[in-house]
Amino acid sequence: MPKLLTRIFGIFLLFVLLAVGFIYFFKNEPLPQASPSIEADVLANKMLVALGHEAYKNTRYLEWSFRNGDHHYRWDKTMGYVDVRWDENEVHLNLNNTDKSEAVQEGISMDGDEKTDLVKKALSYFNNDSFWLVGPFKVFDEGTTRAIVTTEDGKKRLLVTYTQGGDTPGDSYLWLLDESGIPESFKMWVQILPLKGQEASWEGWHQQETGVLLPQLHRIGPLKLDMGTVKAYN
Repeated sequence: MPKLLTRIFGIFLLFVLLAVGFIYFFKNEPLPQASPSIEADVLANKMLVALGHEAYKNTRYLEWSFRNGDHHYRWDKTMGYVDVRWDENEVHLNLNNTDKSEAVQEGISMDGDEKTDLVKKALSYFNNDSFWLVGPFKVFDEGTTRAIVTTEDGKKRLLVTYTQGGDTPGDSYLWLLDESGIPESFKMWVQILPLKGQEASWEGWHQQETGVLLPQLHRIGPLKLDMGTVKAYN
């Protein structure tokens, strides 16, 4: 019996390795090679206009959640403060000076290394989770490059690379826009994901109180990322 179980486990392990290898070699896409251009800047600006960039700049507060409600945010863009909540933790994040941030765990104010760790984690969560809400508005951030990639179907996509900033500088995103300039999806070449060129949808665009368009959800294969109750107001 032990030999039989060992053989079954070996066959199962081989199947898993073959499946992983298939996915990696046949679904892993190389990063498209393209040079920055004025045409890319024009396409990026078209996207910003379609989403209401001026309204976004004039919006003070943004609220949303991520990971299907695991992380909650209230961002004061004007003052540079973010209230981040997850599990039993609450962090009042000061984006201008993280040393002045405050952290509470299970109702108790933290200090020292415990506070530092919570603030660091909150900032990392915010950097990632806010991108899924306002990523299109970051295409002209300092350290970004923009290029045009023409796909096999003849569509022009916007390739944006972040050479600095955030947690993972060097990440690239290939945006697919509809005819009006609103994002439908993007492909990702990011350090956190081993599979390169993975596609995620941008869906459920709603015009907020301030006039800006923001997404409601994303799909990555069978995985659904809901942004919760999205609000933009002053």
